[in-house]
Amino acid sequence: MGRTLFDKVWNKHVLHGNEGEPQLLYIDLHLIHEVTSPQAFEGLRIQNRSLRRPDLTFATLDHNVPTIDIFNIKDEIANKQITTLQKNAKDFGVHIFDMGSDEQGIVHMVGPETGLTQPGKTIVCGDSHTATHGAFGAIAFGIGTSEVEHVFATQTLWQTKPKNLKIDINGKLPTGVYAKDIILYLINQYGVDFGTGYALEFTGETIKSLSMEARMTICNMAIEAGAKYGMMQPDKTTFEYVKGRPYATNFDQSIDWWQTLYSDEDAYFDKVIELDVSNLEPQVTWGTNPEMGVNFSSPFPEIKDSNDERAYNYMGLKPGQKAEDIELGYVFLGSCTNARLSDLVEASHIVKGNKVHPNITAIVVPGSRTVKKEAEALGLDVIFKEAGFEWREPGCSMCLGMNPDQVPEGVHCASTSNRNFEGRQGKGARTHLVSPAMAAAAINGKFVDVRKVVV
Repeated sequence: MGRTLFDKVWNKHVLHGNEGEPQLLYIDLHLIHEVTSPQAFEGLRIQNRSLRRPDLTFATLDHNVPTIDIFNIKDEIANKQITTLQKNAKDFGVHIFDMGSDEQGIVHMVGPETGLTQPGKTIVCGDSHTATHGAFGAIAFGIGTSEVEHVFATQTLWQTKPKNLKIDINGKLPTGVYAKDIILYLINQYGVDFGTGYALEFTGETIKSLSMEARMTICNMAIEAGAKYGMMQPDKTTFEYVKGRPYATNFDQSIDWWQTLYSDEDAYFDKVIELDVSNLEPQVTWGTNPEMGVNFSSPFPEIKDSNDERAYNYMGLKPGQKAEDIELGYVFLGSCTNARLSDLVEASHIVKGNKVHPNITAIVVPGSRTVKKEAEALGLDVIFKEAGFEWREPGCSMCLGMNPDQVPEGVHCASTSNRNFEGRQGKGARTHLVSPAMAAAAINGKFVDVRKVVV
């Protein structure tokens, strides 16, 4: 029997252990940031251990960084975490993409942009959205702080191999519908736990037609489907993206192996989901987890349990309402899900020549300094600022409220981020997950059918 893409990469990295039991995996790349690394570094100091592979460990600052005055960090805890990572990187010989540097940005942006993220690698980071890197045909997953320390000390990790779930996606995306809508639709149809215990492989003609940036958006939110891993077959699009990037110096030596990274025709999948996107609509979440979402034209559902009731009360909404009924106060373009150059380009097409409604606070936070510079070279910053957006410095920003960028209590925000939990964007904040185009079109104060807006 043939092997899946996941099987091929996993098996190549097993150092010890039998299938069905915990196995010791070699880790090719360890990405770290300021929030989940301090305790792990301290653990090394207490045990008088060195860092096993500083050359395979890379750090960036993203969760806590301010996006207006980046060197004016007023929060004591945030400042402590940032300065601690800077010191730890120096003490342990870790390359850091430091504050204000050309490569600094959200960890899941920096990896691909620098060429650190490559097909066939095992990649870990103390952040659940590490699944993003699976878009390159890598096994990439988030780990806890104790696991961060284990990788620091050994460059290995004990893991139990998951089952395989194929999500076969075909059809041409309608105008105004995007990769973000695909993953949001899958989650609202199958739930936030349909991927639990599985490695997800996204396949099909739709996936093959997507850019690397769009593919990353889908794999990024595999975690919101309950999965630890999201993965896609590397192909010509992948190779062209990786080639020539600073840390992709092994391209010529690796390309032959990368081309073998695909699921064999007779590979066994424990579960298969099929989706035709030909008639897919823009998606909007109404509740307090990503499963609580609808097609733009559909009314919000009836209350079926106490979770729904709580969500409606928190969001200040009622069954039967539609997305266009929501009174918005904030628009956020950013996060590791949708703050890449193509996301900003798409949003700029909608924003250009328009003005942000007086009741709306709209901000754009490029996911990295690389994206920021590329966007400014295209004049996107001017388009956004002339419309009334705030143009910010790179960072996680309003995605998670661990920095000054937060949505006020009771205010509805159209957000391109990945989670809409209670308090995620600030105490009492009401988050609606949408694509960049949907968020951009919401600058008039309400959601509109972006299919009628996109040129």
